[in-house]
Amino acid sequence: MASARILLADDHPDLLKALRDLVSELGEVVGTVTDGQALVQAAQRLKPDIIFTDISMPKMDGLDATRAISAQVPDSRVIILSSFQEPAYVTLAFEAGACGYILKKTALHAELSQALLHVLAGDRYVGLGVSGEGELGDGALTAGLVRSKWPSIR
Repeated sequence: MASARILLADDHPDLLKALRDLVSELGEVVGTVTDGQALVQAAQRLKPDIIFTDISMPKMDGLDATRAISAQVPDSRVIILSSFQEPAYVTLAFEAGACGYILKKTALHAELSQALLHVLAGDRYVGLGVSGEGELGDGALTAGLVRSKWPSIR
């Protein structure tokens, strides 16, 4: 399989650089952007396989950018990186079209690679540490993979 083409979006330059360093071993980083509008434009132009994006960004938040990308670049898969650990944010992310959700405060190195592999395989992925993992009911999470709790992807 060819190396995954990855686009990164976060409004914190230090975090964006750290993410670039981490994911460069997972695939080819084809671009980095610092706001939601630039993310949508870069996704349209670069057509990456995977997009890692923050929720909170200037000009357009990550959820609105994910909605636009899902409609305009449907082959690109979005994985949200967030500090929001409540399940409601995961639901919002999946409803917007995201395929994965990872907390920034977890061990990102392992989480990024696991999320990328699962999402490229067509699975949805929720990172470890999302509040309520054990209390979401009917098979919500198993080792980071999402089963039936959140909306299905495309």
